[in-house]
Amino acid sequence: MNAKTPATLPSPHYPFENVPESGSYMQVAEGIYWLRMPLPIALNHINLWLIEGKDSFTIIDTGWATDENISIWEKVASDLIGDKPVEQVVVTHMHPDHVGLAGWLCNIHKTKLCMSRAEYLNCHLLLGYSHEDTPAEAINFYHAAGYSEQQLQNYRAHFGQFGQFVRNLPHAYQRLQVNDTLKMGDEDWQILVGEGHSPEHVCLYNAGRNILISGDQLLPTISSNVSVWPTEPQANPLADWLRSCRQLSERIDDEVLVLPAHGKPFQGGRSRLQTQIRDIEHDLEKLLEFCAEPRRAVDIFGVLFKSKITASNLMMATGESLAHLHYLRVQGLVEVEYREGVGYWTTS
Repeated sequence: MNAKTPATLPSPHYPFENVPESGSYMQVAEGIYWLRMPLPIALNHINLWLIEGKDSFTIIDTGWATDENISIWEKVASDLIGDKPVEQVVVTHMHPDHVGLAGWLCNIHKTKLCMSRAEYLNCHLLLGYSHEDTPAEAINFYHAAGYSEQQLQNYRAHFGQFGQFVRNLPHAYQRLQVNDTLKMGDEDWQILVGEGHSPEHVCLYNAGRNILISGDQLLPTISSNVSVWPTEPQANPLADWLRSCRQLSERIDDEVLVLPAHGKPFQGGRSRLQTQIRDIEHDLEKLLEFCAEPRRAVDIFGVLFKSKITASNLMMATGESLAHLHYLRVQGLVEVEYREGVGYWTTS
């Protein structure tokens, strides 16, 4: 691998000057509404989508399970949905800002949940951790990454909190698979699937109108977290992510209207995917040079991240660092040696 500066590609174009206020919605295309919900974290919003047909609505993603967001959905039901039934609730992936109120919405509107199988089952797995003690496997995983005893204690204290932000799931669902079609509104949308950020992330593509509802798979200004987690400690999600980005870039062009989960709707999707790939390749080059001397996963944050790593983002930073290291290990470019349970990564 030869280090080089990533080539510059066209920046995204934003066709909508205005952004709906938190808790409000606006129409972005005929029958497609953009609803912005608040998030109580640094990334302070999520974009949700409603598609209206002649006889029904489809809801895509749901927001965190909070009383504030429930009140927003109740207002949307009164002001926009009205007497039309909700045909289905579609969830792009299992993260709480996307799936949090899926069960509540399905119950209120007496409708079905549509998800990919891996997302549905993994969400149930994480919900099951809500009443369990911190497993030894997870402690060993973060110890190996280089956590201090205080950081491990903090992890123990917050283990199982996934369920705080998800209001349960229905006990049955409709499976979404790659290249399936799903009728939303009065049109067919094709299911595209990405991996890396989550196990089987669903995107929805309307080829006739050249519109992509991208979830977290394609964002205009930030890159989605791609992490190794304790449940699959030897995973190589960065390889999955890069493959997914390349596959998606072959399916869309720069004219497609991308409706992302965060940020503003934009055009320039193919160029954005190519930028993401080149940025990752550049980071891998820097990381390879940095590992000329043995490094723990927690030692490489400064190579990969511009923002400060604090207790609130430590786990995601750790997971993403390990994802880069695992990718290089599979390529045969780094190796790891464990000393008293802590992994030290060195260029091969």
